[in-house]
Amino acid sequence: MSGSAGDGLLVAVDSRIHRLPAQVKIVALFVFVLAVVSTPAAAFWAFALYAGMLLGCVILARLPALVVLKRLAVETPFVFFALLLPFVATGPRVEVLGVSLSQSGVLGSWNVLAKGTLGVVAAIVLSASTSPRALLAGLERLKLPSTLIAILSFMVRYLSVVSDDLHRMRIARESRGYQGGRAGHLKAVAGGVGALFVRSFERGERVHLAMQSRGYTGRMPLLSHSGAAQAQWLEGLAISLAAVVIAVTARVVGL
Repeated sequence: MSGSAGDGLLVAVDSRIHRLPAQVKIVALFVFVLAVVSTPAAAFWAFALYAGMLLGCVILARLPALVVLKRLAVETPFVFFALLLPFVATGPRVEVLGVSLSQSGVLGSWNVLAKGTLGVVAAIVLSASTSPRALLAGLERLKLPSTLIAILSFMVRYLSVVSDDLHRMRIARESRGYQGGRAGHLKAVAGGVGALFVRSFERGERVHLAMQSRGYTGRMPLLSHSGAAQAQWLEGLAISLAAVVIAVTARVVGL
């Protein structure tokens, strides 16, 4: 599966986080996000601690700051939504620089931005430190249904194939002198996506027939036979367990 499109997310460096088994990092991400989401929005000190821990993870994983910032762009729609909340939410109002804002909307905006950004950065650390094949092997070790593992495996494997098809279709369209403007290009892309779907469906049928002719019985071979040692679980879950303690403390203090 090397060379697949999903490998573009991996930052190929050697670090302690890179060397941790994928199943440990997946569980750590789930526990950390759960702790962040359950933290009251008014516990600002808790979010500062979460941010510090994530910054430590980014440094420990030796991830370039520019890479992390570029990938944070994925949360742009949520940022726009959060920025609108103080203006559209109801309830008591507060004047900020002559602008009337909803108090609950301001707190809700902070809640979305803080928790969303922390979750995205945690996911960036996971994707940048783990290859797609290792992620699938980790999900397999966590007993995800084999059918879902097979679907995800094929999706990762053929993502680059489909994207290459789309790129070749664009080159072929432009080499024939197509000039339809922005709206025309959107129409051409929509038609191309339909043709690409049919082509991908037919390719999937051919691949399935080829696999059956080679003895495929509906179950993929195991991607990994090695588990994680107890020391690796303790190392990988240290920050997530600390986040749980912070979340519990924040809720108790807020009562």
